[in-house]
Amino acid sequence: MTFHATVLTLYPEMFPGSLDLSLAGRAREAGTWSLETVQIRDFATTKHRNVDDTPAGGGAGMVMRADVLARAIDHAAPGDDPRPRLLMSPRGKPLDQRRVRELAAGPGAVILCGRFEGVDQRVIEARGLEEVSVGDYVLSGGEPAALVLLDAVIRLLPGVMGNDASGEEESFEGGLLEHPQYTRPQLFEERPIPEVLLSGNHAKIAAWRRAEAERLTRERRPDLWAALNKDRQRVP
Repeated sequence: MTFHATVLTLYPEMFPGSLDLSLAGRAREAGTWSLETVQIRDFATTKHRNVDDTPAGGGAGMVMRADVLARAIDHAAPGDDPRPRLLMSPRGKPLDQRRVRELAAGPGAVILCGRFEGVDQRVIEARGLEEVSVGDYVLSGGEPAALVLLDAVIRLLPGVMGNDASGEEESFEGGLLEHPQYTRPQLFEERPIPEVLLSGNHAKIAAWRRAEAERLTRERRPDLWAALNKDRQRVP
């Protein structure tokens, strides 16, 4: 099954961008995933193809119009389209590895890239848009966020990574950050590779990696550590 992504944007020239390189690019050439862009302005009906207007109630900036976006969404994803409809938004639910895996297991995604001050709430509700955030910061538009989301999903599609086990030992898999990694040279600026990694004892190596992953998670992401311990307490 090919993962099919449709991106609704005011800047289709930003795609596929980095997704045409490396693993993602080769996977697209192989037909593992496909990409379609939809120019939102094509669905504007005014003389100047306006896609935005002033916010109701006053305030700075402009808001993307519900009627224009509804026409674009209906064109890109008719009612029987099973793909989730995502809106890249800083107020959305934070994207995590669990959601990435869910998306990778599905048929694709329809992704709306917001711009200006945001999107009219009525089209979010009327078209069932799932708001997704890639971090607690504001971008100039949803396009970079859409590229991030697609990159995270595409690398998990079957056959994209040469070694599928790589995806099982990364940060956020199992709720932990990834352990430190090392490679040759054995000594770099008087800093050696930890001796346990050179021991050949796979049990000790696994225990060391687990301990390091837990240490880094406690130090850098106490939120993840707290969530992990909460889940452990639920197990009977």
